[in-house]
Amino acid sequence: MSQISTPSEGPDSPLSPTRPQIPAQFVSSTRILYFAWLRDRLGTGEERIALPDEVRTVGALRTWLAGRDDRFRRVFAEAGRIRAAVNQEFAGDTAPVRPGDEIAFFPPVTGG
Repeated sequence: MSQISTPSEGPDSPLSPTRPQIPAQFVSSTRILYFAWLRDRLGTGEERIALPDEVRTVGALRTWLAGRDDRFRRVFAEAGRIRAAVNQEFAGDTAPVRPGDEIAFFPPVTGG
């Protein structure tokens, strides 16, 4: 007599209530991207952070990042040379930022 196989009911099974979930830090964290000379001077092109409660705009994020250490202070002191995008849309300092957003900082782009 043949047996009918059924999906596994182990801990990694889609039927298991204990199936691993996406880590909370990736759901509630904000992805920050740094391009060009910002990446070079900061020594990183990307990081994930939990936004402090007081950081609700791009401008507040710039200020908060500048307070992290001397590298960030020097880079963000050149605010006039840095543009931002939130979720791949150009954004000014008053643009809102929320947990889960992707915020990119980059130099002005020119074309011809």
